[in-house]
Amino acid sequence: MRTADSGRPPVALTIAGSDSGGGAGIQADLKTFEAFGVFGTSAVTAVTIQNTVGVFGVHAIPAEVVVGQIRAVVRDLRPDACKTGMLVDGPIISAVAEELNDARIRHYVLDPVMVAASGDPLLDPEAVGALRSSLLPIASIVTPNLDEAGILTGLSVRSEDDMREAATRLVEAGCRSVLIKGGHLRTDELVDILFDGDTWREWRAEKLPVGNAHGTGCTLSAAITAGLARGRSIGEAVDRALSYTRKAIASAPGLGSGSTPLNHRAEVGGRGA
Repeated sequence: MRTADSGRPPVALTIAGSDSGGGAGIQADLKTFEAFGVFGTSAVTAVTIQNTVGVFGVHAIPAEVVVGQIRAVVRDLRPDACKTGMLVDGPIISAVAEELNDARIRHYVLDPVMVAASGDPLLDPEAVGALRSSLLPIASIVTPNLDEAGILTGLSVRSEDDMREAATRLVEAGCRSVLIKGGHLRTDELVDILFDGDTWREWRAEKLPVGNAHGTGCTLSAAITAGLARGRSIGEAVDRALSYTRKAIASAPGLGSGSTPLNHRAEVGGRGA
């Protein structure tokens, strides 16, 4: 297995909420890291009461406890890449931003988790400004879906042209690159667009059944994080992450009666993961 530096496997850190149903949040992230041969660590931001049907409760972890988890991991295990998912509110966002600035982890993936697949809110609306001002500027890549891209930019993002405009604005806001996920486009084709300020890349594929969607965003951003931890470029990390996530959706085990979780044991394409 390729290592991040001599004698040890790559390490990734997820800073996100816990999903009691096991399909999203830190559970999905850690399963994905393992699939890519990356040692996973975590800092829990919230405990959610949820399953495939919906989110029935959210208990935010105090910001100082989130900080303590991050510091414990960073001081001892030295992550090669990290990601954030559900961050709940402004105090947690501010605390996480400060810790990431101090930690100087090489790659940071921002998954701006705002709404669950069930439609339940996962981020305090008043915290959006804090996320935009403190986390966007330090992100290697941000991975919004259409609704999240709209919230972050103030645009109505409903077409490929809108996606490109949103991507341009997000890079101008400070992040190094952005992957706009087009799964919610009202077309039969899935379109994902990556922009790094200079180069555009697109991935197109036929849409898969929407029922196998619980944890898709978490899984994709975790797969990108794992690729970056292994030393891959952003473009290659995104390419492999999209391929893995599609296989995980296509082979979903059909658990639960709502939005079913993915198959995190899906094959990771490419040599050496």
